[in-house]
Amino acid sequence: MTNLAAAETDAASSSVGESSLFQPLRLRGLEVPNRLWLSPMCQYSAVDGVPGDWHLAHLGDRASGGWGLLFTEATAVSPEGRISDGDTGIWSAAQACAWQRIVDFVHGRGARVALQLGHAGRKASLAAPWKGTEGSVPPEHGGWVARSVSAEPVPGLAAPLALEADELPRIVDAFAEAAARGVFAGFDAIEILAGHGFLLHSFLSPLTNHRTDAYGAGHRSGLLEEVVVAVRGTIPAHVPLLVRVSATDWLPGGISVADTVLLARRLAALGVDLVDVSSGGLLPADIPVGPGYQVDAARRIRAQAGVPTGAVGLVSDPHVADRIVRSGSADAVLIGRAALRDPYFALRSAHELGAEADWQPQYVRGAWG
Repeated sequence: MTNLAAAETDAASSSVGESSLFQPLRLRGLEVPNRLWLSPMCQYSAVDGVPGDWHLAHLGDRASGGWGLLFTEATAVSPEGRISDGDTGIWSAAQACAWQRIVDFVHGRGARVALQLGHAGRKASLAAPWKGTEGSVPPEHGGWVARSVSAEPVPGLAAPLALEADELPRIVDAFAEAAARGVFAGFDAIEILAGHGFLLHSFLSPLTNHRTDAYGAGHRSGLLEEVVVAVRGTIPAHVPLLVRVSATDWLPGGISVADTVLLARRLAALGVDLVDVSSGGLLPADIPVGPGYQVDAARRIRAQAGVPTGAVGLVSDPHVADRIVRSGSADAVLIGRAALRDPYFALRSAHELGAEADWQPQYVRGAWG
């Protein structure tokens, strides 16, 4: 996988009239005003899975920042599906109502917001990063036993319990029920997290899925496909469904971009509207991290699977983000770290690119100063 070389080459030959960063994108019944989106980022600040004032401030501030679409952090579909005890959830009505307050505030700023649904799998029951605790949090200290594709642990973490085949339908149902609560809360789109070494990714990869049942070799995508079908069948037809994937494990014998192209074709046929392309996270790997290091995977999946894609990965220059979209490498660019440093990155980007942007009226200064 290359970095931005393909996007740069394509951009040099692209015409001015092609799609660019501040043009709208329609996904089913949702029109997203631009292609610069806020990436999902865990905040480790919920109590019993309930989002609170921190989440209102985090998303609410960026809702005024000009982003086309905001994403929640990975929001657990069940208590044991949390990465940490500070993760948000949406397995209860109380959590859905707390999310509704935040969604309403975001909508009041004129922004759109998507709910990312996840299950941590064998990477569950960790401490918040700033607590200085490495490894898994044991049950006697407030943690829980993780559940995953097998009993094989992530190096340095506690061994999970292997999920039995008859338990998997309950996980599928948990995703579908969480998606229904998300629609109730008013979210504009739903995203399924199937990357970064979490549960669905661990089923997809041959490095972790050694099962001999119907979810093993030959049909490792079975659980993800069942989740997609269940969620797509639960949410209204006008609500877009997205899936975040790790396009490659960056390891011999693991998932390759070619594998993910085939997966993306199947997901699109099942009703997925955009594939959000990340990578890695399954096992330690030598990853050539740098600005735009995952863009080529998004480009290949978009071109070869015929499905819209999002690109993510250390993009912090508006001109680079614009070239990614203009070149046809991706349909949207998701920004993480730069958005933490500058909640108004999207508005600044529009200014630098000479595009129109909607400022909140409180920030507009005219004849009255």
